[in-house]
Amino acid sequence: MQLFTFLQDGESRLGVKTPQGLVDAGKAGFGGTVMDVIEGGKEKVRELSQAVESAGDSASCLLNEADIAWGPCVTRPNKIICVGLNYRKHAEETNAPIPKYPILFNKFNNTLAGHLEPIAVPKVTRELDYEAELVIVIGKKAKYVPKEQALDHVFGYACVNDLSARDLQNRTPQWLLGKSCDGFSPLGPYLVTADEVGDPNRLAIRATVNGEVRQNSNTSDMIFRCDEIVSYVSQHMTLVPGDLILTGTPEGVVLGLPPEQRAYLQPGDEVTIEIEKLGSLTNRFVAE
Repeated sequence: MQLFTFLQDGESRLGVKTPQGLVDAGKAGFGGTVMDVIEGGKEKVRELSQAVESAGDSASCLLNEADIAWGPCVTRPNKIICVGLNYRKHAEETNAPIPKYPILFNKFNNTLAGHLEPIAVPKVTRELDYEAELVIVIGKKAKYVPKEQALDHVFGYACVNDLSARDLQNRTPQWLLGKSCDGFSPLGPYLVTADEVGDPNRLAIRATVNGEVRQNSNTSDMIFRCDEIVSYVSQHMTLVPGDLILTGTPEGVVLGLPPEQRAYLQPGDEVTIEIEKLGSLTNRFVAE
């Protein structure tokens, strides 16, 4: 199932992508939010699926995609955990050693943004970079989970652009400031349930800037695979439904280019993150 959120009358509403089009879950008779579905697991997914199927192709339930104000496909994560330097070729392009353990840092809910939402380039940076990433969305409480059972605790997956202000990120040994400005985690457009994705480490992933392909890789290049990441994080903190784990970015970021070739994001630029089976996430950058 492919879930999304959209904004209407100042509220976040739940939608479902179907072969007939984009369905307003509320008009189809489902009263919950995307967080309710994530927290409710298979039972809530089944309830939502039945409501959408009952609505069929009723025109009253279908949304006009051109009119949608997209929201982030997960609206209230308890935690946003990120893995740094998790693709071999990305570590190589930035001349960083291959990590022995996952490098973890965090973001906050202020970074969340939706598909097609304009993203302001902060006044405090001159080096804004894109990062195409696969997001793991936790579906079950997880603590001390072995790797073999880790993916059983995943609700689904989504695309994210892990925006990074490199000058702020590298100002100190701590990366947080360069990762946590407003709108620095556009997320979506869809949250795709794990059963539709299959192996999350066999997905094509790419980023385009103004139509030019900059990143073109596969999640198989991850140093720490998705099951390893979920298990590792759960050894140190309890994961709960709705938590997001950003799994790292492949090679092709601006930072990986020779200094004289680096052209960081500017107002007017448009970035699209595309991951196999998960759709395409596009945002245009504007002046703050």
